[in-house]
Amino acid sequence: MLNNRILIIGLIWPEPEATAAGSRMLQLIHFFIKQGYEISFASAGTKSDLSFDFSDLSVSCFDIELNNSSFDVILKKLDPAMVVFDRFLTEEQYGWRVQQTCPDAIRILDTEDLHFLRKSREMALKKGTDNWIQFIQNDTTKREIASIFRSDISLIISQFEYKLLQEEFNIDASLLFYLPFLVDVPGNQHLAELPEFDQRQHFMTIGNFRHQPNLDAVKYLHSHIWPLIRKELPDANLEVYGPYAPEAIKQLHKPQNGFLIKGWIADKKEAFAHSRICLAPLRFGAGQKGKLLDAMLYGTPSITSTIGAEGMEVATKWNGFIEDQTEIFASKAIQLYQDKSLWINAQKTGYEILRRNYDKQTYEYQFNKKLKLLQKEIIRHRKSNFIGSLLSHHQHQSTKFMSKWIEAKNLLNDKIIK
Repeated sequence: MLNNRILIIGLIWPEPEATAAGSRMLQLIHFFIKQGYEISFASAGTKSDLSFDFSDLSVSCFDIELNNSSFDVILKKLDPAMVVFDRFLTEEQYGWRVQQTCPDAIRILDTEDLHFLRKSREMALKKGTDNWIQFIQNDTTKREIASIFRSDISLIISQFEYKLLQEEFNIDASLLFYLPFLVDVPGNQHLAELPEFDQRQHFMTIGNFRHQPNLDAVKYLHSHIWPLIRKELPDANLEVYGPYAPEAIKQLHKPQNGFLIKGWIADKKEAFAHSRICLAPLRFGAGQKGKLLDAMLYGTPSITSTIGAEGMEVATKWNGFIEDQTEIFASKAIQLYQDKSLWINAQKTGYEILRRNYDKQTYEYQFNKKLKLLQKEIIRHRKSNFIGSLLSHHQHQSTKFMSKWIEAKNLLNDKIIK
């Protein structure tokens, strides 16, 4: 009987209504359900009020512990044909256990975005330079690249990152698969139901505040960009949405200045569809930006940075403007807010980008085809990845012994406490 079992190991329990990473994970789960897989989801993370409720889906859920051999028991019982690691951190923690207990299982790494790229850009920003490439070989890079080599296939969400991995780190294309956000491209009926230019007002931005690029962007908006916009548009507001806002962000709430910290919103469509412009001046980051994709889906033109738009559209068109200079960013936002014709054209461009780059059926077909080929040729595939086998041998041995040492230490501490 064909083994159709798949195990997904989550770094955290998905929060699709709060984070782009959560949306991405749910897209993958729906894909596997459609292909007829029997899905199990496991995580050592703590559930929150925003964690997705799997009860409506045919997904078995397991709480697991870090550095605990009880996971091996679960793994042996599940005997999955495929294991998906949610970001390289889970591959580091559980990869050796999967390889030891289920050596034939296909190991898939969902990178979400390249953490080392985000890290190098953050380092560059702190040093006051745009030359992030000089910081590219940091510790996170070495760990994440090693994880990509150890995996049978890594899902890359951005064409920019796909190219970077091949050109900068000589990773063979056979180890990578480009898989952007999987979107049901809106039809004419959906678009017709959205509020029009005259029915919308104000600016908005949104993002999970546990994600450092979002935190930085809102602070930058408050201190540099919004004062310039507000000076020209004194009746406009900027509404800031997103969960987990720290006190430093909450203190930026100033109704008299039109800067409104709204917090988490259950229906993000409401935030987008009633706003005229989305602002996203991201100064560092990686991957594709969920907020900018949502802006296109809900017909909300956006102003973002080069980093914000990166990986979203290979051509030069955007559903608004791409601008890195503070003063020009603000002036473009003012112009787009006031010019109805320009706004309508920007909205149409967003729909074009969605249709050209994010059609779910196209990428699901390609991904399914890739997985079937990988299952068929896994032995040859692994033999051609000598660096991966080398890294697995050395890295997993060290991780394995460290994990077992921690587990033994924890057991000893439990006995002492008792």
